[in-house]
Amino acid sequence: MRLVLLGAPGSGKGTQAARLKDHLQVPHISTGDLLRAEVAAGSPLGLQAKEVMARGDLVSDEILLGMLEDRFSRDDTKGGFILDGYPRNLAQADALDALLGRIGQPMDYAVQLEVDNELLIERLAGRAKAEGRADDNPESVRKRLQVYDTQTAPVIEFYRQHGQLTVVDGVGSLDDVFARIVEAISPGQAVG
Repeated sequence: MRLVLLGAPGSGKGTQAARLKDHLQVPHISTGDLLRAEVAAGSPLGLQAKEVMARGDLVSDEILLGMLEDRFSRDDTKGGFILDGYPRNLAQADALDALLGRIGQPMDYAVQLEVDNELLIERLAGRAKAEGRADDNPESVRKRLQVYDTQTAPVIEFYRQHGQLTVVDGVGSLDDVFARIVEAISPGQAVG
């Protein structure tokens, strides 16, 4: 199964991706983790990315897509994968769709974890306190949520138009949200 997890910061994408990885027996691919691993490994794309980041610039979609193509070529992705953190905008969604079509691994589902913004701010404030994360203060969280809404709304519509979007209520216990996701992507399958 190939799926992408969509959701605002604090919606639980990373937590649920880790659980889905074990449940579906497919790799969880976080573009942030992938980027860091490629830089650490000194791969050609990693070296390009390191140079871009050293200048304080964002890594281009072309470099990220190259890293994803390389990652999708590995044996552990033959049965699928869970993408987290990509695509973040419509251009990335189009490029990813073209890549997956070219390699014969089209996306099965885009799962959007839906959580009210005020609850996200509350969750992230708790995370900031627990982990000492300065980027999770209420003002910066509101700004990040606004950017997410602006950039990701077209991505959500992209997957809706392709018939791949499923929206899941991201509020509740970790087990409840996980069960909703599994039901949405594998109707009738027991969670255990």
